[in-house]
Amino acid sequence: MTTTDTAPQMQPFQAEVAELLNLMVHSVYSETDIFLRELISNASDALDKLRYEAIAKPELMENGGAPKIQIVPRKAPDTLTVIDNGIGMDRQELIDHLGTIAKSGTKSFLAKLTEAKDGANLIGQFGVGFYAAFMVADRIEVTSRRAGSDQVWRWSSSGGAGFEIAPASEEDAQRVVRGTEIVLHLKPDAAKYLEAYQIERIVTAYSDNIQFPIELVPEEGEPRQINSASALWQRSKSELSAEDYAQAYKQIANAFDEPAMTLHYRAEGRYSYAVLLFAPSTKPFDLFEPQRKGRVKLYVRRVYITDDADLLPGYLRFIRGVIDSEDLPLNLSREMLQNNPQLAQIRKAVTSKVIGELESLADKDADNFAKIWEAFGPVIKEGLWEDYERRDKLLALSRFTTTKGENRTLKQYVAELRENQTEIYYLVGDSLDRLKSNPKLESAAARGIEVLLLTDPVDAFWTSVALEFEGKPLKSLSQGDVDFGLIPTVETDKDEPAKTEEADEALVIATIKDALGERVADVRASQRLTSSASCLVAGGQGPDRALERMLAQQSRGGASKPILEVNLRHPLVAAIGRPGNADAADLSLLLLEQAQILDGELPDDPAGFAGRVNRLVLRAL
Repeated sequence: MTTTDTAPQMQPFQAEVAELLNLMVHSVYSETDIFLRELISNASDALDKLRYEAIAKPELMENGGAPKIQIVPRKAPDTLTVIDNGIGMDRQELIDHLGTIAKSGTKSFLAKLTEAKDGANLIGQFGVGFYAAFMVADRIEVTSRRAGSDQVWRWSSSGGAGFEIAPASEEDAQRVVRGTEIVLHLKPDAAKYLEAYQIERIVTAYSDNIQFPIELVPEEGEPRQINSASALWQRSKSELSAEDYAQAYKQIANAFDEPAMTLHYRAEGRYSYAVLLFAPSTKPFDLFEPQRKGRVKLYVRRVYITDDADLLPGYLRFIRGVIDSEDLPLNLSREMLQNNPQLAQIRKAVTSKVIGELESLADKDADNFAKIWEAFGPVIKEGLWEDYERRDKLLALSRFTTTKGENRTLKQYVAELRENQTEIYYLVGDSLDRLKSNPKLESAAARGIEVLLLTDPVDAFWTSVALEFEGKPLKSLSQGDVDFGLIPTVETDKDEPAKTEEADEALVIATIKDALGERVADVRASQRLTSSASCLVAGGQGPDRALERMLAQQSRGGASKPILEVNLRHPLVAAIGRPGNADAADLSLLLLEQAQILDGELPDDPAGFAGRVNRLVLRAL
């Protein structure tokens, strides 16, 4: 060893590191917990590297004891020390790893940080490696001995322009038998990190599943392990019981119910990752928050990164659990989360796997699938609108309340189609009771045609997409023309109502159009009605009536004029066609207004409606 090697030396930081440290030292950050996660992650990596190198050189493990990480808070000198007995670093490695950016990813992070308006939030959310420690420390001392080496080196810096590196003292060399000791001289406002409960909180949140023991060394008493050191998702399914999974679900999801579905597997190939996901059996309170945030946690090599990585599409946001990648970098920025091709592949593969597991559950365990659908059906149906690739699978998974019963599938519907029926019919509304009494069902009911009754808000959206199931298109009963002429009526034992002679269509239509003017787009004879006098429908092009009403309520577009359909065999409609009927205008308006009421709307002129009803009632009296 030369004199130059042994004498203390001051060396400058690489320019990018100096700039980053300047930001950290002279800024105030709201989220500083991340520094401990980064130091523990680095320690875990050092232990992994030692274990790997010891395969070829077992003697590297002879001194230094069993692999572990220790955290030592000391209030008297205000220091927090993180110790590992991993691979350690020699002089050049200390210079390379702690003085330059190299391949750590910090340079790209710094570019994003300087562009961001709120750099504090970026640093608080995503790791920047060792340098994160300068958020809480005004001086850092690193003492390290590489496994198998007699030399111990000391690196120190106050986060300024450079760092000092020198041989460690004899006392330090005796203390650091193998690995690295990092001493943080904490800033006054970082004194909370000397409290045991704060350290345990951070370790539990971010590093609980690090595979090596993490020990807290208190000022008094014996060291104690504060992490579980067991990533359950990395273990084989054959090693785990239903109780293990139930306990893991409650811990990972902070839940109190039992999981209705568990998905646990490991993907190997181009990308390696472990997956442990759960479907809850009860609905969480934040299911319909506007951000539609997922709650699947992203880990990288057992280190918690974030639960904001959108690892599943929004319509699967009820799924809870963990995805642990072996390939992703630890210092993921938000930009990398959004554009990383590995994450995109993981997202696609895991989404397909979850859909497949739901299909399997529906076939093999109908009761548990029913729990999932009851709680999350409206959310899953969002995928019918958003996910073109999996739309057919989601349609097959969906369960519907229909005029024949509850929890009906489209497969059951198609199997029971009426003679000459070529379409799947549905009706959208905001209340099941109101839908069941809707006059648009009358002609379908007379022919025994099953109709899907859709009452979830999302139903108005996904039904606006041209969909079909097993070659049968879905058709709204409140939009466009409906012709049931080829489908025979159902024979019943009920007494048939007395048939009324059909009114003169041309005269009735002309009279109603004249009375309503611009209030409607058109007036026409109805094929939907058998006993009611009138109903409102949308044209064949554009949105359905339910979607128009929803968009109008949210001020996202004005509703177009509806089409009024009238039943020419109804006495009220026939009365309009009588020559010289002085009440024709009132009756025409009444047909429109009662159709609006049956659709859950108010008449355009409530006072005028009340006056018309009163006049007609008084005249009848």
